[in-house]
Order: sequence, then structure tokens, then C-alpha cells
Amino acid sequence: MKRIYKLTAALLSCAMLAGAAGCTQYESGNEKVYTYEEAIKELNAFNDQIHTDTIKPRLDIYNSETAAKTLADIKTFPLTVEGSGSIDIEVAAATEMSSDAPDDWLNIVAENFNRSGAQLNGKTVSVTVRKITSGEVLTYMTESDYRPDVYAPSSEAWGQMLSAKGINTITLADRIAGNTAGVLMEKNTYDTFTEKYGEVTLANVLDASLAGDLTFAYTNPYTSSTGLNILTGMLYAFDNENPLSQTAQQKLLDYQKQSPPVAYTTGVLREQATKGIIKAMVMEEQAYHNTPELKNYVYTPEGIRHDHPLYTFDYVSKEKQDAAKLFCDFCLNDESQSLADKKGFNLHDDYKSRPSGLDGAGYLAAQKIWKQSKDGGQPIIAVFIADISGSMAGVPINSLKESLLATSSYISSDNYIGLVSYADKVHINLPIDAFDDEQRAYFSGAVKALDIEGSTATYDAVLIALKMMADKKEEIPNAKMMLFLLSDGEQNRGYSLDRVAPIVGGMKIPVYTIGYNLEKDSRATNELKRLSGINEASLINATSDDLINHMRNLFNVEL
Repeated sequence: MKRIYKLTAALLSCAMLAGAAGCTQYESGNEKVYTYEEAIKELNAFNDQIHTDTIKPRLDIYNSETAAKTLADIKTFPLTVEGSGSIDIEVAAATEMSSDAPDDWLNIVAENFNRSGAQLNGKTVSVTVRKITSGEVLTYMTESDYRPDVYAPSSEAWGQMLSAKGINTITLADRIAGNTAGVLMEKNTYDTFTEKYGEVTLANVLDASLAGDLTFAYTNPYTSSTGLNILTGMLYAFDNENPLSQTAQQKLLDYQKQSPPVAYTTGVLREQATKGIIKAMVMEEQAYHNTPELKNYVYTPEGIRHDHPLYTFDYVSKEKQDAAKLFCDFCLNDESQSLADKKGFNLHDDYKSRPSGLDGAGYLAAQKIWKQSKDGGQPIIAVFIADISGSMAGVPINSLKESLLATSSYISSDNYIGLVSYADKVHINLPIDAFDDEQRAYFSGAVKALDIEGSTATYDAVLIALKMMADKKEEIPNAKMMLFLLSDGEQNRGYSLDRVAPIVGGMKIPVYTIGYNLEKDSRATNELKRLSGINEASLINATSDDLINHMRNLFNVEL
């Protein structure tokens, strides 16, 4: 009966609004959406019914003081194994080996080592493991005082980048768990591709993408080893004599104009692939091996190998360096390597790394090139929507403010940014404008002035923000649009998600939702996830402690 009631209500809603939008709908995933033109007509009809006021923003000339803090405490990256020996070494370990099962190989090896009774000069030796992406280690070591004793990244590229940044590495092993990164294609897509283009190589994938025959998705090269690998492989394919040349940069720019947005994480790609939305993407072989939902995909290794080298550093004491060597030997013993096999590592041992043509400084330069070209030369129109309802009082609203202020420095001045807040009513705190120094200072002032009010009219605020972006796009027709919603709870006032979802779908605007301390499978969580899923964005379920890192990485990818 409930399903019949909902269907009847949807049909009645469609009939009542037919005059405004024509209600010609089509399916996109599980959501019914309008065409762009219909969405705009209905958006205008909705906005006439929403009470909105505009708050004059104040100029914050001291915003640089807050923006300086862009890294959360290193403790936001958890310790997955804690040692208690007289000599204890901390290993900053890539997440594919320091997470929950089946991605827990190094955790198990470390626990086995800690139980082995290893000693050095009569002292017990133990290992502590910190779960952290390879790229975040680079960021924290070069932009803060974080200094692990040992580093186990996915690939050698990160060690080379650290050396280029002036942090001298000492190689303990070139490989402790073999792995590759590569191209993953849905079986039918693979068959069609190989019939027309032959072997799956990155060069052929790029040719097919530029010809419009393939949509290929990859991840953030600032944090993802796979994303960095594929990015640098692209540049090498564009110009193998000089991957950083203007020719390579221009071809990357051309590619980015028609490629899908770079995914926030590999997990987002994996989720979209399991839904059948993405047919070709990047993936590490170990992750592919451990994801049975992708059994209908074909994996082909590409780029450099991901063999998880093990490094220590010249700032580490001789005693701890020797302890690190003991642990390295333990990682390479037969028992540990047999376990690595079971966890999906050490496959494709016959695969040799493709040349990248880059050293550590070159990899760093490639990241900057990607940052400049990732939007295909198109500016972005974005609005941030801040929940200021009563449930956000205290830690949540303070965290929201701090994270927006701290990470706004990652937003390019080429983009157009606005700010909306809501409780019972919707406020336009900052009209959309180019994010130059003046707009950045107004943004800072507007964020600092946010204050708690009453109920939660979430989707009224979404409609107002969509209208702001649609109006701005008339001035900048080639711009991309995206929305960022920061909230801790479900809507309890104004329009519902069911009424808003067809418009979001019709306008093709990705909505990134940042949820504060959400409970798993709660109504609020599911609504935010559904909103983000309409146009293949993502939900970040962030605690107050780690939100700054989430926002920094998200802005690095999208803005």
C-alpha cells in the first residue's frame, strides 16, 4: 500500500506541475529526472514559493590566519596495530594493507612480528602501524612535523617525491608485497574495445576516450597511487620524449574536457562499477581480486608496479633503523609472503613496469599539471550550503566553519563560489562571484558569521542554490556546476528530496554531501547518500576531527 500511495502522490505532483515543466521524464539510475530545460522551468516555479533573504557579507581581512591550518591532527589516521616493545617503530602504511580484512596484510604481519619476541641488543622490538594513504604521508611529512620511522607506500613514486622534497629516504626493500595497477573494463566493453583498438594499453584507452568510444574514470593523483600512476602514464603516452611538455599538457587538457570528473576515492569508482554505471576505470589488482562484485570485469596491468617498497629515513636513529631491518626481513619470510598471496598480492609477477619518464620532481610537476587541467579549462560554479539548524549547535557548526575556512585556500581563483545557509529559512550569505582575493575574504567573513537558528529546510536551500547556479551559468555558459551540502541531519521542513531529486538529475549537477557524525543506515545518512548518488557524486561521513582532511582532498579533486 505504501508503494502505491507514493506512486499516486508522484503522479499527482507531476500533474499539478505540468504547466511549469511539461513533466517529460526519463530514467537515470533509480531516479526520475527532467530534461535540463524542464528542470529549469520547475526550479523557477519552486523558488517562487521559498522565502529567502540575502545577508550582506562582511569583509574578513584576517582570513589568512584561519586558512593556514589545512591539516587535521595526524591522530585522525588510526593506529591499526600498537607495539609495546622497548624499541617501537611506527610504520606509515598504505591503506590496501593496513585496513580491515581482506586489506589487512601488514596488520597481521606486524601482530605476528610483535608476538615473535624479536630483540635487538637485548631490547624487545615491536611495530606500530598507522593506516594512511601514500599521498597523505607525503603531505604530512612535507607540510607538518609528522615523522614516521618507516614508510610503506604503494609505489616507489612516493619515495622519489619525498626525496625531491628534501626528505632523504633509505630503502629497506624494493618490494614487500607485489601488486600492479591497471585498467579495469566491463567484459562487453572489453570485447568491443579490443575488437576496434586491439590490446588494452593506456595509449589505446586514451585514443578510444578522445574518439568518444570509451568513458574512462580515474582517481585523485594527490592521494591515490593508482591515480598518480595513470596520470603520469597518460602524460608519457601523450609525449614519451618529454611527458611534461606543452604538447603533453595540451593533450591532457583536451582529454579532461570530455572525461568524467576525477573520483574522490577508488571506493567511489568501485561502488559505481558494481552498479554498472562505470564500464572502464583504474584499479589495483589486489583490490580487483578482493571484489567479487567485479567478476564481470577484465583487468589489464598498466603503468609502474605497485610493489610496496619499504623505506626508513636518515633522521631515524641507528637503533630504530636496525629494528626496521628486522621487521623488513620478517615481511619477506615465507609465512608472510604466503599470507600476502592469500590477500591478493604477488599476482602478475611477470609484469614489468612501463616507463614513466619521470623522477620525483617530475611526479610532483605532473600533479600540478593535473590540478591546472583537471576541469578541461572550464571554470566551475559552486555553492556551499551550510546547515545552521539547532542540531548543529556546538561542535558540528564549529567544525563546519573551521573546515570551510581552513580548506578554502585549495579553491582555485578561476572558479565562481557562493554560500547559502539554512534552518527554518534560507539565507544567501554570499552571492556567486569569481573567487579572487576579495571574494575569498567575503567568503571567510560570511562563514565566520554563521549562527544557529531553528529547523531543517534542507531541500529548500538546495533549490535556492540550484537557482543561483543556473542564473550564473547564463553569464558563463561553458562553466561546470557543482554543489556542496554540509549537514548533520534529515530535512524536517519545506520541500522533500522526492520533489527535488528530478531537478537535480535534470540539471546534471553533482551534489557532494558532507555529513557530520552520521549513524549508519539512518534516514539522514540514506537521504544524503541518495542525493549524492543522483549524479555520481559522493557522501563523506566525516567526524569532527577528520573533516578538514576530507574537505581538503575533496576540494583538491573538484575545485
